[in-house]
Amino acid sequence: MIIRIATRKSKLALWQANHVSNILKKLPEIEDVELLPFSTKGDQILDQNLQKIGGKGLFIKELEYAILQNKADIAVHSMKDLPVLLQEEFFIAALLKRESPFDCLLSKKKLKLAELKSGSLVGSSSLRRQSQILKLRPDLRVKNLRGNVNTRIDKLESGDYDAIILAKAGLDRLELSSEISQTFSTEEMVPAAAQGVIGIECLRQKEEIIDIVSRLNDFETEVTTNCERSVNSALFADCHSPIGSYATYANGKCRLESIVISPDGSIEARDSVTGSANKAEELGLELADRLKQIGAIEILKLAR
Repeated sequence: MIIRIATRKSKLALWQANHVSNILKKLPEIEDVELLPFSTKGDQILDQNLQKIGGKGLFIKELEYAILQNKADIAVHSMKDLPVLLQEEFFIAALLKRESPFDCLLSKKKLKLAELKSGSLVGSSSLRRQSQILKLRPDLRVKNLRGNVNTRIDKLESGDYDAIILAKAGLDRLELSSEISQTFSTEEMVPAAAQGVIGIECLRQKEEIIDIVSRLNDFETEVTTNCERSVNSALFADCHSPIGSYATYANGKCRLESIVISPDGSIEARDSVTGSANKAEELGLELADRLKQIGAIEILKLAR
């Protein structure tokens, strides 16, 4: 069998697609794997706020269309960019073992967040990151920053920003970890749901593809991803909402913590739950209910 992978054209997306390709090629029934790079609308429009032009779903529509048109068999995504509600014809066939879920700071002269001068400009396209930065350092300024990883680093180096926030997993994959000034703990900055996770999407009806691809699935990552994404689902949140969720798995148990935070970082709803890993989604729903009781919905209204 030959499997065709739809992917974005960025260096990070191609790294992820090649990573999946290399694993698939080790399976006995796979003759070859072809990569089909697409330029998505989200990649093309860089001068506007992502929320205002349709959200992170703009990064996946072309890839899903390629699957629907039978031009590709699967699509490879960063799971944190995938909406929590998929169209019913699509299915996540596998989640690869999670890499670093954490956020990190890149700055000139390798300064840590606490060392940045008051009024320094920090770049990030994520309202979740912006809000948590302002919680830690309300004296800083934050500004949207669009583009792929290399583009964002170039903007830092050219002096457009004093510091930027990126996902550690992407920097690790592109061998750019030496650029990191500080990696945030989850106490400092709660990650996005499923940050650091690579997901493989296909059509629900393609049972043969699902049977093959599902062998790449990592159970622990599936549990923690379902936990985290179910919080967003229960709060009717999207990839742009100022929500962070982080789950860990050990000995059949899952611990899940989440934060919902106002855009200026001044108000937050934060809590955690622990329970059976066999009820991952129910844990997320339980935590979402707790967050609602301490003001999460009102905070989300502020963000909108």
